[in-house]
Amino acid sequence: MAAAPAHLRLLEDIARDLSGDVNFPTCLDAAVGIRNALRDPFASLDRVARAIGGEPLIASKLLRMANSTAYNPGGRASGDLATAIRRLGFEVVRATALAVALEQMLASRRNARNERIGRDAWEHSIEVAAIARVLARRIGRINPEEALLAGLVHDIGVFYLLFRTADLPEYADEALLMDLLRGWHEEIGIALLQQLGLPDSLVAAIRGHDHPHDTAAPCALGDVLYFANLLAGDDRDWTPDDLSPEERAARTADRARQAGLLDEAADDIASLRSALAG
Repeated sequence: MAAAPAHLRLLEDIARDLSGDVNFPTCLDAAVGIRNALRDPFASLDRVARAIGGEPLIASKLLRMANSTAYNPGGRASGDLATAIRRLGFEVVRATALAVALEQMLASRRNARNERIGRDAWEHSIEVAAIARVLARRIGRINPEEALLAGLVHDIGVFYLLFRTADLPEYADEALLMDLLRGWHEEIGIALLQQLGLPDSLVAAIRGHDHPHDTAAPCALGDVLYFANLLAGDDRDWTPDDLSPEERAARTADRARQAGLLDEAADDIASLRSALAG
């Protein structure tokens, strides 16, 4: 996709950043550190717990999530971080660390100008994550926690671009900002996730999640993410608006096919939102 002249300098700066050692926003540093601990195949549960314990906000949200109805249907609460990590699994730990980073980017004072867009992206990400987890659980061949992670980070490019444009006066023009988000949030997000070291399978699933998949029923992670994104609402400000009439018809049919999933996912959405809030 060709970049509008106004976007070229910013995109060149981002390309240089993402092609080398990424200068992550401060709020992503903790997520990167936890990612590094989780990447070690010999990492013990205690070592991961120590890495997370140094980040009180992430630790508190992991404990809250581990005690939520989605992960603790028996209602046996625990205040022990290692127990919470064991209950949730490393994929959810990774997802939560990234979710906290995204929320901090959203809450940054410099992002006040774009608070409405960022808040919408955050609520959408939570809903997509919860629906993806429920759909993966229903299918049975896809890891529900990997689906949760994919849902939480599928629009990470939106958050990153909001963060990068917050101090640029030309992007106070919302029309120009939306043009940037529609055209580039997916590619920027994929490059960022690759630098963060997320699995290739997850990055591949996120690529093209706004466009119909050629399937009558979801059977892979990319399909799950597509349907979850569709059911959570595909008319966001940053959603590409260049779909053909055939693609739009396919999306309408796909939404109708899986519409009943929203009721099934309602409790998971509420539980996830509660666990990540505050």
